[in-house]
Amino acid sequence: MTPTPPSDPAPSGIPAEQYPPSAHHDQGATSPRPKVAKVDSNVFVTLHGHFYQPPREHPCLDVIERQPGAAPFHDWNERILAECYRPNAFARILDEDGQVLQIVNNYEYLSFNFGATLLTWLERHDVEVYRRILEADKLSAERLQGYGNGIAQVYNHVILPLANDRDKRTQIRWGIADFRYRFGRDPLGMWLAEAAIDQATVKALVTEGIRFIILAPTQAEAYRPLGAEGSAQTNSSWRDASNGQIDPRHPYRCFTADGTGYLDVFFYDGPISGDLGFSDLVYNSARMADRLAGAMDPDPKRTQLVSCATDGETFGHHKRGVERTIAYGFVSEFPQRGWTVTNYSHFLSLNPPQWEVKLKPVTAWSCSHGVGRWTRDCGCGGGGAWHQRWRQPLRQSLNWLRDQLDRIFSAQTHPYLKDPWRARDAYIDVILDREQLPAFWGTHQRRPLSAPEQTEVLRLLEMQRFGQLMFTSCGWFFEEISRPEGVQILRYAARAIELAGEVSSLSLEPEFVSRLSLAPSNVAQFRDGAELYRQLVRPALISLTQIAAQFAITSVVVQSHRQGNVYGYDIEHLDRERRGMGPGSLVVGRLLLHSPRTQETHDLIYAVLHLSGWDFHCGVMAFPGRRQFEDLKQELLQGSRRLSSPALVMAIGNHFGSQTFDLSHLFGDDRQRLMQSMTQETLDRLGETYRQIYLDNYSILFGLRQDNLPVPEELQAAAQIALNQRLRSCLRSLQTEDDLATIEDMTGELRAILDEAEQLGCHLRRFEAAETLNDLIHQNLWQIAHDFDPTHFAHHLQAATYWLQLAHDLRLHLPLDQLQEFYLACLEQHLSPRCTTWPQQECQDISTPQLLQVLRLGPLLDVNVQSWWDRLGDRP
Repeated sequence: MTPTPPSDPAPSGIPAEQYPPSAHHDQGATSPRPKVAKVDSNVFVTLHGHFYQPPREHPCLDVIERQPGAAPFHDWNERILAECYRPNAFARILDEDGQVLQIVNNYEYLSFNFGATLLTWLERHDVEVYRRILEADKLSAERLQGYGNGIAQVYNHVILPLANDRDKRTQIRWGIADFRYRFGRDPLGMWLAEAAIDQATVKALVTEGIRFIILAPTQAEAYRPLGAEGSAQTNSSWRDASNGQIDPRHPYRCFTADGTGYLDVFFYDGPISGDLGFSDLVYNSARMADRLAGAMDPDPKRTQLVSCATDGETFGHHKRGVERTIAYGFVSEFPQRGWTVTNYSHFLSLNPPQWEVKLKPVTAWSCSHGVGRWTRDCGCGGGGAWHQRWRQPLRQSLNWLRDQLDRIFSAQTHPYLKDPWRARDAYIDVILDREQLPAFWGTHQRRPLSAPEQTEVLRLLEMQRFGQLMFTSCGWFFEEISRPEGVQILRYAARAIELAGEVSSLSLEPEFVSRLSLAPSNVAQFRDGAELYRQLVRPALISLTQIAAQFAITSVVVQSHRQGNVYGYDIEHLDRERRGMGPGSLVVGRLLLHSPRTQETHDLIYAVLHLSGWDFHCGVMAFPGRRQFEDLKQELLQGSRRLSSPALVMAIGNHFGSQTFDLSHLFGDDRQRLMQSMTQETLDRLGETYRQIYLDNYSILFGLRQDNLPVPEELQAAAQIALNQRLRSCLRSLQTEDDLATIEDMTGELRAILDEAEQLGCHLRRFEAAETLNDLIHQNLWQIAHDFDPTHFAHHLQAATYWLQLAHDLRLHLPLDQLQEFYLACLEQHLSPRCTTWPQQECQDISTPQLLQVLRLGPLLDVNVQSWWDRLGDRP
């Protein structure tokens, strides 16, 4: 059954009575292990998803800052993860009552590419989804005779026809290396940023061993039959395809200009792909299948591929809930029609090209003017009153900067590296795994390098990395230079300039900013690229002393620790002394700040004066030597006893000069967390006051409520705050208690709080209770699903059942998605193999009462387990 997305009021999907029983796979749990595809069918179907997000990390901090437009999520990556990447990793097929019948990993059936920078982010932020993507490639290879669904992508979405030859090669090599590192194999295909291509790009791809690419039909100019054994046919005339009239149901061969190599090309079906992205076709699996069928040759003997390609984010982010539609299509609708769900590599292995294609000189799938969208005001991506005259000056400015960076890199690394440009290409191995650094030096250094020399080379390589990131295509894609995408690539450029200044005597920024002044903005506040740079780019650069101040100020509030990690820097405290000052404190310390990226270590000292509340004063500077540091420390600590607060602030300023910081200098997320932490301390103190007011006036409150008399706002507020405080205290205790009898007493208290609040008309923060119970259920179901141990199974099952029933009794709304995933994984991976002959024989390691207890969890989790009950011949 294809479910109707919540945002779509119209019915969409297969009527319940048409839902095939075979789709209830064994035990109605998760998607079955893929079977090797039968290839006796002549009809193949491929849906390709281009999954990509531009790199959004702050160039100095390597984290994404809060993006208000993505609310309620922290940033757009998190939002699209929740709406698309995770739902496709765990796509639901529902029954007519909305219960989960089956979970499908759509990546097992989608042909896909993931941007390397997006996979890096996913690996850090949702390793479960990340692993499902990697696993899907392996499972699809098992199903399709060794050919996995994944293909590579040029590393950070650079428009290759606009890159110089050296950068083309690096982008392709980095994309291949990233794919190999993650998927454990070499890619056969590669997705080009915006499908942008020219003959030089064809040559580069062939040279690097790429077998095929995927293009839009409008990118073909002409085609003709291939010669014998796939060679070029010089005696056959070309057939015009310049208006997109090319048959996309089979592959083509594109030869390099010099005829020494070739690249195979798949053209996706343009009209259907457009409908997937821009119509409601994808909301209904049967209608989608009918649309695909309409593109097929009626000749049953003809082998053909119906191929569609679109942004992967279509499936869930742009169109909510449609991951369920395609999941049903993959495992039921398409197989019922006799179609083989395949990928391009598999189809190519069975059906090599019989036709040659000639491509238009320079094209892309999202610009009808070649690659004008990334070089000039061509009209694409614009509209309305705003111009895009800023595109060309922005491109020219970055090209100038690239050339300057390349000269610095070549000159500065020549004494240290055998071949600087080969070393840059190989640097991707270090980016992916810092443990590869010794091997990198062993291969590329001219001679053993000292630690300072290694740091200098790494700074230069990092400069080149940012030089690649500053050409990310999204910076030109939209209508205005001051959008986040344009600001982001300029921040990468600024970081590259900063690194260039550290390793050479050149200051590139003045000339670069002058060139940006030729890029006019549509926003009066910015005027042009130069003013945009001054307002939004340069202030975003972060110094090492600011990172140290961030750590020092935070350590005062959380009473930290000798070491930690702040934004990719390893920090170790060497010395720290604290002196209390009434409501505040003074801390003086010394720390080492180490960068894993450049292997440089900075020895710094600091002083933090916290007067009260949000009033912080911090100074940071390089370690001046043991004697001077001890003198400074004693002077400030002794001064905390005899000097006034203003005098102490002045003393810190005198010692540390311009390197002083306050709370406003902290980076957004940490500043907010720190402020919330300090605010909570105040709220906790106030809570005690309100609790006493509530206790003192408890009988008055109940009397007023019983007589239906209005309750004074002051007493109502005290009751609500006091009860919410009790609720939080009870929930904290529940999270740390293991004894069942004690837990039952605590849940009695929880129920009493909820009843009391209802009687007094108080609004409790019930979502906090839901979050706590969800965490407790999550912990126990995770243990059952992913760390199954028969000796502890009963304990985790009992705990999960208890908490889930409690949430149900208290009418708390729980987010069920991950709980369903754990539950179904338990059924498929642990119970099904142990209960192959049940109920005729007992399950292995699991008693029948325990099994029945597991099955009774199904309705509480909205999971259909009827097939298990059918084996008993009844539902309890």
